[in-house]
Amino acid sequence: MGLGRFCSVVVFAACLLGASAITSSAKDSALTSSGLPVPRYVSLKSDHVNVRAGPTKDNDVAWVYTRSGLPVEITAEFENWRRVRDSEGAEGWVYHSLLSGRRTAVITMKSKDDLASLYERADATSAVTARLQAGVVAQIKHCGAGWCRVVGNGFDGWIEQQRLWGVYADEKVD
Repeated sequence: MGLGRFCSVVVFAACLLGASAITSSAKDSALTSSGLPVPRYVSLKSDHVNVRAGPTKDNDVAWVYTRSGLPVEITAEFENWRRVRDSEGAEGWVYHSLLSGRRTAVITMKSKDDLASLYERADATSAVTARLQAGVVAQIKHCGAGWCRVVGNGFDGWIEQQRLWGVYADEKVD
């Protein structure tokens, strides 16, 4: 391993250790750079969001999100940077202005071939208005009592909250 690569690894490890300290202090004191709780869900504001290895523009771009509205979970804050995790578990740092407070969620199923039922009302005995594939992104309008009203391209209805990644269990969203 060359010296340059070794230094990059050391700097990256230091960033991770620093982020861990930020996360634990944020949890303990409930104070963050933004003044908002961590962890929390947000969505991507743009269809081109660089995800970096650390919380500065000097860090390499690890990958690029290309889907506006995709939900991510903020797991740490450092100044104007947010460490985010996506529904597949990938983590990296994003500049705060590329994130939106608009709540969205990804449909999750045990098997990718299964379909999630969307109901007319927050009641499994009401009419099914659509069946959604795993991976579909929906905007969350309201959540309560284990159900969420979601809307998207060509659908609007109620889904069991446990079928969504982008909202915590029993979280109320208005």
